[in-house]
Amino acid sequence: MNVLSSALQAVGLFLVTNIDDIIVLSLFFARGAGQRGTTTKIVVGQYLGFGGILLASVAVTFGAGLFLPDDAIPYFGLIPLLLGAFAAWQVWRNGDDDDDTVANKPVSALTVAAVTFANGGDNIGVYVPVFLAVGTGALVAYCVVFLTLVAVLVLAAKFVATRKPIAEVLERWEHILFPLVLIVLGFVILIEGGAFGP
Repeated sequence: MNVLSSALQAVGLFLVTNIDDIIVLSLFFARGAGQRGTTTKIVVGQYLGFGGILLASVAVTFGAGLFLPDDAIPYFGLIPLLLGAFAAWQVWRNGDDDDDTVANKPVSALTVAAVTFANGGDNIGVYVPVFLAVGTGALVAYCVVFLTLVAVLVLAAKFVATRKPIAEVLERWEHILFPLVLIVLGFVILIEGGAFGP
């Protein structure tokens, strides 16, 4: 019952801390529409990024937090901010030419991983106290549930991105929404993390 209780708590914690990823992942699916291997790249990237968050959380829980000071976490916001600024610059450089060719909309696992890790940097601050409060068995249950739900999250984002009305909106506005969401996400992480002061 203890493991079941931990698993249910893990589901709730994962949903609360990662539900916003559906929007970002949906935009990655829209950006990679028509490319071979888009789903695989997004799955790999999401697992790499979330694996980094989980690894950092477990490391801090077991006392290796010296390598990641708390004041560094807000600056993870620079990753999506810079990626969004670069994407916005590409849109500006290309003008109104919203060419849907594969070359203009690359999706890489590393980009997905970087955005996932940056977006979830604040999750480390949420996970560590929970991990400290539970035993090793419960911590393992949390990790297994989290890693299982990463795949569910990606499938949910793909489902959202491929619904006809949503897909049409994403296809039409993705070149603007993608950089905008990343830039806003970057600023939110920086501001909420206290990067600009209390």
